[in-house]
Amino acid sequence: MPQLDTPVRLGVQLQPQHVTYPQLRDAVARLEEMGVDVLFNWDHFFPLFGEPDGAHFESWTMLAAWAEQTERVEFGALVNCNSYRNPDLQADMARTIDHISAHGTGTGRFIFGTGSGWFARDYEEYGYEFGTAGSRLDDLAEGLARIEKRWAALNPAPTREIPVMIGGRGEQKTLRLVARHADIWHSFVTPDEVAHKLDVIARWSEKEERDTSGLIVSNELRDRSEADADALYAAGTRLFTLGFSGPEWDYDVVRSWLRWRDAKNA
Repeated sequence: MPQLDTPVRLGVQLQPQHVTYPQLRDAVARLEEMGVDVLFNWDHFFPLFGEPDGAHFESWTMLAAWAEQTERVEFGALVNCNSYRNPDLQADMARTIDHISAHGTGTGRFIFGTGSGWFARDYEEYGYEFGTAGSRLDDLAEGLARIEKRWAALNPAPTREIPVMIGGRGEQKTLRLVARHADIWHSFVTPDEVAHKLDVIARWSEKEERDTSGLIVSNELRDRSEADADALYAAGTRLFTLGFSGPEWDYDVVRSWLRWRDAKNA
């Protein structure tokens, strides 16, 4: 069963494409002030839509800047691509960003969202082997084990047990990795699919001998109605993410979902 007694949280994914960095920085400040719970970017090297060669910024360096800029929100990539970086290096970067974000409280706010990658252009133009969906998931499985081992060895250690978010819906490999490693499971599945996917995770959890009763279920709000969000909530979703496009940021959409969140938490 997922974690149901946790408050509903709203995460906004600032898409790092077709904008300037000052515009992104201003959006981060405004969203934190508005009361958003989590800020995300994505881990790609080129725009995913619009002008394919338009302006675009890299994920991890941006996250380090957010760690210093923000005071309250949690943050991370939705999601990091395991393929681009040595797993031990990913662990060290995550630990460092965790510490950067701990100013004022002593506890970091970084969420390690990760996945196996899918956008072929990222691989082809930056010289990474694309492989197959299966081989990339196998690499992710190996990488997560190394990341957890490295976190246990780093000096200084992370300020907290860094939450791991895994994105995807595949039942044979991805959801087994969720059962083995994740604190948060993110997907775009419909409300009527959630129960089945959670049952798959529960069965994998038994095989992995890991307690996933605290798992947070995450899903996307973009292009969905409040009725859809209500149905996802009823199915156990507690973290709701919203893709957010600039440079003409529509903050009224964020305000409406913040009101919905607050009503759920009342």
